[in-house]
Amino acid sequence: MIASFDTIEAVLALCLTVSALVCLFDRHLVRACCFFVAFAVVMTLAWWQLGAPWLVVTELLLGVVLTGLCFFYALGHLLPGASSPLKRDTFNEPWSRAAIRLLLALAWFVMIGAAILYVIVDMAYSPSEHPLLLAGVVIAASAIGAFALHRHLLRRLLAFNLLGSGVFMLLAGVAGTSPPAQALISVGLLVAWLGSMLGALLIRQLLHLEGIEALGHDGESKEGAT
Repeated sequence: MIASFDTIEAVLALCLTVSALVCLFDRHLVRACCFFVAFAVVMTLAWWQLGAPWLVVTELLLGVVLTGLCFFYALGHLLPGASSPLKRDTFNEPWSRAAIRLLLALAWFVMIGAAILYVIVDMAYSPSEHPLLLAGVVIAASAIGAFALHRHLLRRLLAFNLLGSGVFMLLAGVAGTSPPAQALISVGLLVAWLGSMLGALLIRQLLHLEGIEALGHDGESKEGAT
């Protein structure tokens, strides 16, 4: 039975990591947002696996439903006749700068991993026994790299949300899933949703006032997509 639970958690960790990476780096914005919703669904299952029922409900409501709606609202797909609906974005950053930013994200990844292995010795959950914690490190590091790499505001908003999810997973590893810890993480999820809602509103307002160029040099409208 224990081995079965370990296998389930490993599969969840793999699904979280893959869906997060697709969400962060897929150039098709609609597909990236769909993968964010899939990520939030798997995150809900991960909280259940870690024995956090309050977080299951919170993630399902705030992550899957409300934050997912925020992203599709920002895309313009919930607004009939919305101007400049978003579909794709391109990547125009010089590879030298991109490599530097990715190396910085990798350095952060190494530092967090070292902190978990050598500094935080009293974690409620051991990373060697819970692959979800390792997935949290990878997701947080990848989100920081994507946030630094991308200029498109919607992509940065996606990275902000995935970074929060990775941090919350690590927080659960440190503090456990006791009721006080679940309450603290739930507050964090609520703040993240409020930030996502504000970000989505600002994106639509920028599109209305200044057009697609306001979202960053990587932005491209649906009409200009290839």
